[in-house]
Amino acid sequence: MTSGATPHNDHDPATAPAPATRTVLLRGGDVHSPADPFATAMVVERGHIAWVGSEGAADAFAQGVDEVVDLDGALVTPAFTDAHVHTTSAGLALTGLDLTRAASLAEALDLVRAHAERRPADRVLLGHGWDAARWPERRAPHREELDRAAGGRPLYLSRIDVHSAVVTTALLDRVAGIRGTAGFAEGEPLTRDAHHAVRAAAFAAITPAQREEAQRTALLHAASLGIGSVHECGGPEISSPEDFAGLLALAAAEPGPRVFGYWADRDLELARELGAVGAAGDLFVDGALGSHTACLHAPYADAAHTGTGYLDAAAVAEHVAACTEAGLQAGFHAIGDAAIGAVADGVRAAADKVGLARIRAARHRVEHAEMMTPETIAAFAELGLTASVQPAFDANWGGEDGMYADRLGAGRARTLNPFAALLKAGVPLAFGSDAPVTDLDPWGTVRAAAFHRTPEHRISVRAAFTAHTRGGWRALGRDDAGVLVPGAPADYAVWRTSELVVQAPDDRVARWSTDPRSGTPGLPDLTPGEDLPVCLATVVGGREVFVRDRD
Repeated sequence: MTSGATPHNDHDPATAPAPATRTVLLRGGDVHSPADPFATAMVVERGHIAWVGSEGAADAFAQGVDEVVDLDGALVTPAFTDAHVHTTSAGLALTGLDLTRAASLAEALDLVRAHAERRPADRVLLGHGWDAARWPERRAPHREELDRAAGGRPLYLSRIDVHSAVVTTALLDRVAGIRGTAGFAEGEPLTRDAHHAVRAAAFAAITPAQREEAQRTALLHAASLGIGSVHECGGPEISSPEDFAGLLALAAAEPGPRVFGYWADRDLELARELGAVGAAGDLFVDGALGSHTACLHAPYADAAHTGTGYLDAAAVAEHVAACTEAGLQAGFHAIGDAAIGAVADGVRAAADKVGLARIRAARHRVEHAEMMTPETIAAFAELGLTASVQPAFDANWGGEDGMYADRLGAGRARTLNPFAALLKAGVPLAFGSDAPVTDLDPWGTVRAAAFHRTPEHRISVRAAFTAHTRGGWRALGRDDAGVLVPGAPADYAVWRTSELVVQAPDDRVARWSTDPRSGTPGLPDLTPGEDLPVCLATVVGGREVFVRDRD
């Protein structure tokens, strides 16, 4: 195959590249397609899927194509869509200081020291991923420790959930009035407005070249994992208009995944001007459990408060109604049960104003949606809300002895991320990573949903795979993509993997089935401990955006 695809935002025809013109026949593998559960071949023409079928029928196409690709037994699937990414921050974690695997406070400080020595010219040192809940010291770094490790230079280190941070004195002194800002407490990590102000100061010091390097790195890494599209979740409290516009421009100009931008702002005109597909994403209704800022009905198990609420139901209703009238998607970040309840109440109030049918048709969305109740699950189904969720959260922090249990107690923690109940109620799911909060890792994400730490919340591999492919497109309002059927965009990935199986989420039914009478396309065995598939190539719009070097 030839390389050189240009990813683009389909909502902006001015930046869309010409479709691929070559016609390609792929044969001799397994093609995951509902059009033919036993397909072994596929034809791509003008950037779209033209045909899928059997090896014997492929002979009829072999003479009329520009190229024939022998899959040599490889698996072809739709490319993944990661429905929640912070691209620049993810790239900075890949190119800069990544503390996600630091096993102790002492190791984290050593990593800060080494990073400062490697980057003498950086105006501000940036790092991400510390998690004191995993360290034997069970505390965040003190400012004095960071001052010594960074040699007195400005340093910003976001917690793993990106809802709090620790900084050096030199960075703190750059923000006027910070000590009187909400979320500042001497000796504690910064949260709320104080965190937003310091993060803005830190990211303002990034040069355009650094930012572009980070964005390019993140997108290339995504492509190497079979990700064909990402939903960028930007906003004034997360990044900047320059960062957001720069990312969309880069994605339109270079090979890589498609980027669909969500701008989390109640300023709808700015969202439109920036090329956003919605005034949605991380429009914060609350914070995060790890930082004790998710908004709860009952107090935390390890803190005598209920977290932080940023928007109430009235504000949610106003935004949803305005977005619906303007033809934009609305969406919110909501994790705690009180925050999710405020979203449900607000969207219902908006439906009373503009009509339920219009609300459902707009496909508004909620990011994270972790502490669901039967009542809010029913409300999501009624209102047509998409749950944009991150199964790796449960893999990282769920379980009887995980961070969720520390924050909420084991009983409440077991209710989190109820994917099975959401699907049963008919709530659309779109899977993502929230990178850099968790790694870009699509097959690992599917595994995390299928093998949820709470068995009653598990879903089949097939359902999880759909949520991470077609679900991301449906969350954009597109029902014609994320699946390999004739007429769909030719966004696909090629995988080296083991035998294909059909995996069910419950031991009461057969976990494996290779009976061809089932008519169900197989997927890789994702049992924990088994090797995950390796991406050999990723194609977007019929053009290669990643090809793995031959071993």
